[in-house]
Amino acid sequence: MEYFTFTAEKEDKELRLDIFLKEELYDISRNRLQGLISEGAILVNGKAVNKNYRLREKDIIDVSIPDPMETDILPYDIPLDIIYEDSEIIVVNKPQNMVVHPAAGHYDDTLVNALLFHCGKSLSGINGKLRPGIVHRIDRDTSGVLVIAKTDNAHNSLALQLSAHSMTRVYNAVVYNNFKEDYGVVDKPIGRNPADRKKMAVTDKNSKRAVTHYKVLKRMGKFNFIELRLETGRTHQIRVHMAYIGHPLLGDLVYGPKKRTFNLQGQALHARVLGFIHPLSKKYMEFESPLPKYFSELIEKLR
Repeated sequence: MEYFTFTAEKEDKELRLDIFLKEELYDISRNRLQGLISEGAILVNGKAVNKNYRLREKDIIDVSIPDPMETDILPYDIPLDIIYEDSEIIVVNKPQNMVVHPAAGHYDDTLVNALLFHCGKSLSGINGKLRPGIVHRIDRDTSGVLVIAKTDNAHNSLALQLSAHSMTRVYNAVVYNNFKEDYGVVDKPIGRNPADRKKMAVTDKNSKRAVTHYKVLKRMGKFNFIELRLETGRTHQIRVHMAYIGHPLLGDLVYGPKKRTFNLQGQALHARVLGFIHPLSKKYMEFESPLPKYFSELIEKLR
């Protein structure tokens, strides 16, 4: 069960309760919020109200959100490109167009389904049934190297390294427009886009510090092939930072031009290098995933 408390400000006066909450709880649909209001799970000044209730200044809104019921996820024999595996971790090369963990519309074709088939019950249970072993993720349309925890000890160790920003994470991307310099750093906070809660943005509101280092590897007309090193790991960090400085990723229809080009199925972004301290041996390990075929062919076309 999750609990939230909000106070209506002067500018919220006469705003419908469900509309107000949709802005605050952007991950929950308006229909779901209306259902919670009808069920009495959302109270205003300690009392149940209807979904049409209009706020008054200083109203206290208490929200109780029941834990979601997790669906049993089944194993499927989906091929895995395994880079390394031992009793604690498994490192894989995720292809483009594969979702990491189950979500709406994807319950039997994800990396988790493949891991369950390969590993059986030998996956960390810390993130629940929907995300067994998943410590970090990359977007569906991003390819590259990922580490998965087989034990809770490994999960905790890797999660701590992620939060401490001590993992090595290097990406390659193709972006629009030429850089004036060969190297640079983007140090700008990232949070939910106030105008579109499904997207992220550089913003000072409800954001966290985000730092991306970039280096130009090849200049190809109006496109550049670059290397990116993450100092932090915010949602869509590379895509947002590059778009912010005027170099959106080729193929990124969310943060870049809306026209699909070169038959790309998503943004030209590849997680090439991942390095971390092994949870058991305490030795530093580093893994590399070569550029996939679609990426190499793209660079040849642009050259």
